[in-house]
Amino acid sequence: MSLAPTDLPDADLAPALPLAPALPLAAARWNLAALFVSQSLATGATTASTVLASLVMSSLGREALSGLPSTLVTLGAAASAGAFGLLMLRSRRRGLVTAYLLGVVGALVGFWGAWQAHWLVFLLGAALVGMSQGGYQQARYAAAESAAPAQRGLVLGAMMFASVLGSALSTALSGPLATAASGLNTSAEIIGWGLAAVFLLLGAGLTSLWRPALAQAQATAEVVEVPLSHPEVWPAALAVAVSQGLMVTLMSLTPLRAHHMGLEHPAIAGLVTIHITGMFGFGWLTGPLIDRLGVRFGYALGAALLLAAAISAPSGRLWLAPSMFLLGLGWNLGFLAGSKALVAHRGAQGKVDALAYLSAGFGTFFGGLLLSHYGFDPLAWGCAALSLLLLLSAWRGGAARRVAAG
Repeated sequence: MSLAPTDLPDADLAPALPLAPALPLAAARWNLAALFVSQSLATGATTASTVLASLVMSSLGREALSGLPSTLVTLGAAASAGAFGLLMLRSRRRGLVTAYLLGVVGALVGFWGAWQAHWLVFLLGAALVGMSQGGYQQARYAAAESAAPAQRGLVLGAMMFASVLGSALSTALSGPLATAASGLNTSAEIIGWGLAAVFLLLGAGLTSLWRPALAQAQATAEVVEVPLSHPEVWPAALAVAVSQGLMVTLMSLTPLRAHHMGLEHPAIAGLVTIHITGMFGFGWLTGPLIDRLGVRFGYALGAALLLAAAISAPSGRLWLAPSMFLLGLGWNLGFLAGSKALVAHRGAQGKVDALAYLSAGFGTFFGGLLLSHYGFDPLAWGCAALSLLLLLSAWRGGAARRVAAG
């Protein structure tokens, strides 16, 4: 029995970008490896700095504003994503390298501000790091554009999997960071911002060696403006925004809760690594599954895992690690599926990323206030309710494909 158009995997209905001439195998591997390793280092920078920014604010006597650094990171990314998207239509490499270098500046400003106990300067550094994320996170589209539609999930998943190595490296350095912090009479969380600057500088250097495929240059001239209301875009945009918002909110504020429960820096860093493993460590599996079963599968399973993560988060110390892992894996599925659906719509990519960052900024700011005044439980239950929005993406995403199939 032949499959109806609506039963085909999503890749079969996605318009393909023109394929580049085949590169020599070694050159093609290096080309992707440059992007993969750069993103891995960027993840390590995030693990060492912005993930634990709530602890820095608490140490500076501003615990009521513990969610503000992550809010500024995400708002900075939202403000810059569209501009970086336009720059990358002219030159992907130039836009990515510029983003990494901006992150170096932001990490150094954040480190100095926290070290000198100038919390406003620290927040400025967080905002600059966020603006850099609005650019370098779009490297996933650059990698996926070089693949055939049926393999884009695989490439996106592989890029996610590579990112877990940077987080592991950052966590492995937590001991030396603590030693260095003791010598400078500060904390490991503050020293982590200096490490982030080093990682981002290495990422800029590697990305400068990357050469985009010819197909990407050809596709740049063919980009058309795509509104977020487009039937093939808004289900993906909703999935990306909700996944990002919930993940960043709980990822940013759970370490502070763990600190209140008596966990020390190495244990909290371990929780973050478990979370990052869920986010990126199973990309080798989730990417091919989404290629095979479609983006609706990613949306639906992502909703279930994000719901489980939010429900289990308030259940006690023993549930912190499973909750953080489920949070990461649920984000992986929803975000990867939405990103794959957006590869074919270059004119919408920057706008969708901006929307995702706005969602995360809203969540961390109001989540921090909610946590400060009412505790963690109401925050977790609110996140649980919002996770169900991904089911709307799964439902209407299928309708969009039926419209596209005509």
